[in-house]
Amino acid sequence: MSESAHREGGGGKKRLIMIVLAVVLIGGGGAGAWFGGLIGHGNQSSKAQAAAEKPVLVDLPDMISNLDTGGRRASFVKLHVKLQVDHAADVAAITAAEPELIDMFQTYLREMRPEELRGGEGTYRLREALMNRVDARLAPVQVSDLLFTQLLVQ
Repeated sequence: MSESAHREGGGGKKRLIMIVLAVVLIGGGGAGAWFGGLIGHGNQSSKAQAAAEKPVLVDLPDMISNLDTGGRRASFVKLHVKLQVDHAADVAAITAAEPELIDMFQTYLREMRPEELRGGEGTYRLREALMNRVDARLAPVQVSDLLFTQLLVQ
């Protein structure tokens, strides 16, 4: 085999390797973009519906509960809560479970001391504790937030 024939064969292999490498890189980048959500998955109408659906707030009735004062002067908490869900279809499940949610909330509140509810940290802990109870009771319904519209400690 002559040297010029050898160069042509070697150049063809290099060219083939470069083409295969380019195809693999483009294919891999496209797959990454598709899995990453940068390229549409073909269900644009369901995405548009999800984007158009706004979160729904479900009001729970006002709750008044006595707090654990350890024998001191009586102390009460008045609480008004809204639960935020992403789908209007979940409202029925919350409405059906409302008596149980109120009972769970009031049982928890009766165990709390007034000093535990003071400040932002106390409000945060209360929100987390109530959200844990909501999530446990309403699963598989996803409640995205619990909002206090009123929290009074007397």
